[in-house]
Amino acid sequence: MTHAQPMKAPILVKSPTRVDLAGGTLDMWPLYSFLGSALTINLAIDICTHVEFKSRPHLGIKITSLDLKKDWEFSSIATFLGALDPHLHLYQKVFEKFCTELSNLPHGFEVTTSSESPIGGGLGGSSSLVISILKATYQLLDLKIPNPNELVHLAHNIEAQILKTPTGTQDYFPAVTGGLSFIDYSAVGIKQKVFPIAGTPFEDHFLLVYTGKSHQSGLNNFEVLKSCVEGDQKVLSALQKIKSIALGMQVCIEDKAWGDLPKLFQMEYDARIELTPAFSSPEIEKLAKICVAAGALAVKICGAGGGGCVLVWVPPSQRERVIQVCQNENFQCLNARPVSPLN
Repeated sequence: MTHAQPMKAPILVKSPTRVDLAGGTLDMWPLYSFLGSALTINLAIDICTHVEFKSRPHLGIKITSLDLKKDWEFSSIATFLGALDPHLHLYQKVFEKFCTELSNLPHGFEVTTSSESPIGGGLGGSSSLVISILKATYQLLDLKIPNPNELVHLAHNIEAQILKTPTGTQDYFPAVTGGLSFIDYSAVGIKQKVFPIAGTPFEDHFLLVYTGKSHQSGLNNFEVLKSCVEGDQKVLSALQKIKSIALGMQVCIEDKAWGDLPKLFQMEYDARIELTPAFSSPEIEKLAKICVAAGALAVKICGAGGGGCVLVWVPPSQRERVIQVCQNENFQCLNARPVSPLN
């Protein structure tokens, strides 16, 4: 039985989202096994997801989604878990892992969730939200939060249950640790190394732009997985290129050879389009063209592309000019900054 006591103050949790810099898609099993091993590099950013838990003076639970502008009330955990509203699947799949502990709480509770990420932004917003809800639930129940690998393993399996598609794991690590992550995938497991942000050009060359078009990461990545299982040599070759580019970017970052980053971003962009044209879109192509013409050094598709956000790598001297041309074409420049390691 849980020993959690009524909350004296609300539990407030926020988790960063991320921009993937290299090696995206390779974090999905068994793609990295097909290549022998793989590396994904991503950067936590301060576009966050938020969760708040508050005690209620009576039993029962209330759930509020500020993003959906909806709320629900239930007399017990059992009635909540039996509800059929599909908008509740995320909460249900998380809370059912703690069903006994939540049922034994001496008080009811309210949970409110929100996300700053644009819907379909390619920033791992849904994955960050799962991590936020998990971290808040562990605090509510006065339970020790697992180590990052264990927490990520739980979160990505929960999201696979919800989405009914294969899921990778890179989106969850920055939500747990912050920072610039090197995530190694191999037959012996997953290992993360967190790199500091201070003193890197990620502090001042980073510009995030939303295309205005939502993307479908699960569908794009599933098509890649399907092609690999069917032995498509073109797709397998493109994945090998993406692996090599990620390894090259790791060396670039560790050696502080920052001048090589634009070339690597462009190589990653080209290799990703080789996987499937669905990773690009007319909006992304237009955005890339106007940004480079205005002085940007490179662009990088976020997530599985097809829309969502694009990382624009731009010298500080050209930043305002690039922002202006984006706004002139009705692209939204997001006020996003890198997040240093959280621990």
